[in-house]
Amino acid sequence: MSLRSLLLPSALVLAAGFAFATPASALDLFAEDDGIELAQATPPAPPPPAGQRGERAKGAERADRVERSFSPKATCIDMVARRIGDRAYVKARLELTPEQMTAWNAFEKAADEASAKSMARCQTLPAEMKERPGYVERLTMEEDMMKARIATIEAVKPSLTALVGVLTADQKAILDRPRLGPGHMAHAMGRPGPR
Repeated sequence: MSLRSLLLPSALVLAAGFAFATPASALDLFAEDDGIELAQATPPAPPPPAGQRGERAKGAERADRVERSFSPKATCIDMVARRIGDRAYVKARLELTPEQMTAWNAFEKAADEASAKSMARCQTLPAEMKERPGYVERLTMEEDMMKARIATIEAVKPSLTALVGVLTADQKAILDRPRLGPGHMAHAMGRPGPR
C-alpha cells in the first residue's frame, strides 16, 4: 500500500472533521456584510402520539388511494419499452461476431414483430382508471396480459433458441446473468432474459 493511498483518505476525513467541529463563531466571516446572514433551521415538530399518528396516516392513505389514478395503457407501454431496451442492452453486451449476427437478426426481427403487437395491444387499454377494478375485472386483465405474454414468448422462442445455440460460453453467461434494478426483479427471480 502506498503512502499516497493512505494520505488522501486521511486528509479527507480530517477536513470533514474540521468542518463539523468548527464553532459557528468562526463562520462569521461575513458579519460585516448586510446582505448575507447565517441562520439556524428550526427543529422539526415532534411526531404526534402513537394512537393519533396511526389514525391520521390511515385516513391520508385512504384519501391518496381514492385520488390516485392508474393508467393500464402507460404501464403496458413501459413494460414493452423496457423489453426493447433490454434487447439493446443484451446485444451490446454480447459483442456478437458477424457469424452470430445472422442468428441475432432473426431473433430481433421476431422480437420486434412481437413488440409491435404488444404495443398495439397497449393502445387498446384504458388511459386512466380512477377506481380500482373489481376482482373479476382484475383477474380478466391479468389473464389477457398473460395470454399476450405467452404469445410473445411463443413468437420469439425458436429464434432465441437458435441464437443461444451459436453463442460462446462467456456470451451465454452474460445472457443468463440476472440483471437487478428497477423493472428487473423478474430476472432475479429466475424468469427468462431478453424478450
